[in-house]
Amino acid sequence: MSAQRRNMASPKPSELREVFGANLRKLASDHNSIAGLCRELEINRTQFNRYLSGDSFPRPDILHKIAVFFGKDARILLEPVEYIEEPSRDLLHHPVLQDFFGEKITQVPETLFPSGFYRFSRPSFVEPMKFILALVRVWRQDGYTFVRGLEAKAAFADQGLPWDAKSREYRGTVMMQEEGITLLTSRRNATTCSFGFLNKAPSFQNNYWVGFATRTVPEGIDGSRAVRMVFERLENETGPILSAARSVGFCDEDSLPAFHRRLLRTEEPFK
Repeated sequence: MSAQRRNMASPKPSELREVFGANLRKLASDHNSIAGLCRELEINRTQFNRYLSGDSFPRPDILHKIAVFFGKDARILLEPVEYIEEPSRDLLHHPVLQDFFGEKITQVPETLFPSGFYRFSRPSFVEPMKFILALVRVWRQDGYTFVRGLEAKAAFADQGLPWDAKSREYRGTVMMQEEGITLLTSRRNATTCSFGFLNKAPSFQNNYWVGFATRTVPEGIDGSRAVRMVFERLENETGPILSAARSVGFCDEDSLPAFHRRLLRTEEPFK
């Protein structure tokens, strides 16, 4: 810690005014005019000049308005602005969205959707009468729930695309909904994106989720844009996981696991 910061451990009011005034001058220097800045902040220019000169403190509500406007926090009263790190803020926690998304939507309880390996199935988006079986991993990190998987090799080979693991990899996040969870996944560099919704399906071992998946393509392109989807959480043992891994890719309806076929309701059109 620098000597300048140590000396601020018990600052005097005059020191606080000096620090705040210096910070405000630095922040205001990026704007074309003080008059225009005061209009945006809806603060009297005479009073704002007193803040700039270090002659006055703002009231708590005015301080909050200034801090939010410049994307800082109340430390602008205590520390030089160059020492204040930018807040770590992802898209869903940005002030514009935090009351609509925020922490609640990203905190998915283990009891609702446990970490581990899942086998999932759905009708193919592009191959009529074909189905996809795939293996994905769900895990927790830094307070978020993530999902990772690989697209089927055959799907890429048929389109003349590279089918190495890096090209086929997709990742995404799991989020809370009122009646289930959503999955938002994308291939590398957002070349494709898909959205899915799942809720718990009644089963003996309580390890199935059923819902639907959608893909981001324009209307009119051959194939479906929304299909039913089933997730099955596998036992945390090498045998079941390897067995599921060996069966991934395109398959016929008869090759689907029996309970997957039942939950997909293949005889009923998706509504």
